[in-house]
Amino acid sequence: MRRREFIRFLGCGFLVCPCVALAQQGGKQTKIGWLDPNSRDAPNPAKMLRTFRQRLEHLGHIEGRDIAIEFRYADHNYDRLPALAAELVEQKVDIIVTMSTPATVAARKATSAIPIVAIEITDPVGQGLVESLARPGGNVTGLTFGVGLDIFSKGLELLKEAVPGLQTVALLMNPANPVHKAVASQMETAALALNARAGVFQARRPDEIATALEAIAQAYYGAVCIVPDALFGPERSQIAKLVMTYQLPSMHQSREGVEAGGLMSYGPDRTNIYLRAATYVDAIIKGAKPADLPVQQPTKFELVINLTTARALGLTIPPTLLVGADEVIE
Repeated sequence: MRRREFIRFLGCGFLVCPCVALAQQGGKQTKIGWLDPNSRDAPNPAKMLRTFRQRLEHLGHIEGRDIAIEFRYADHNYDRLPALAAELVEQKVDIIVTMSTPATVAARKATSAIPIVAIEITDPVGQGLVESLARPGGNVTGLTFGVGLDIFSKGLELLKEAVPGLQTVALLMNPANPVHKAVASQMETAALALNARAGVFQARRPDEIATALEAIAQAYYGAVCIVPDALFGPERSQIAKLVMTYQLPSMHQSREGVEAGGLMSYGPDRTNIYLRAATYVDAIIKGAKPADLPVQQPTKFELVINLTTARALGLTIPPTLLVGADEVIE
């Protein structure tokens, strides 16, 4: 059930430079490159793409009329991203929209001239993508996954609150993701502050997920955090089944992991992020420069709890967590 009212996206006005805009000049279409580490048919990315398209249409940009979108999907293989980014540059797209940090890193290495609007990036300053959040300074701007790395610490705190006496927590990560090393360090420090110990377990391919979770169970970890990654989203049903098999309370960063059977999730309102990304694309089409558009951070985060899973794990979720949850699945 919904516990909080959805915070409606408020469109922002941007100062645009008086130079010639990208579109509507002599009937020219703005060509947008879409670089996604997921697969084309992955349900959640497809849902977010619909949100993005609808927002662009609301802003007056119609595919086939004034904009065209070139799609490139890496099918969860980060090694393909550099070549796909290079293809978009060769296609002479006017803007590149990237999903996740790995895709943004690949696009930034492929071009320093084409504007890049990044969606759900983590630690953009630390990754060298922007000079600062307030003044990106280059050709990259966009929206982060969280407010710094603190979102991962917060998720760990909530998991600790839900699992009394939790002393060890496993972190399931993808070593191919360039930000996961920084995330691991952040979460290991956060665990120590909670009088717990965190251990890193890795999966680079779908077939390694089951092996990693089995190793976590055999090492008698008390819970697991599924660190967000393009690899893990499509495998959420497998992950949910395995964490229940091993009786592992799990923290996810998206509600889909909880809807599949995980214990809880804490993460940004992703619909809102994609709406805001479309607004940035609109601003660039009208002449704004990425260097002048601040990297935005999420303004709304969602806590989702699966009570059915909690009961199956023998857990009683504290009333304070239930009251603060945006959604409770029963």
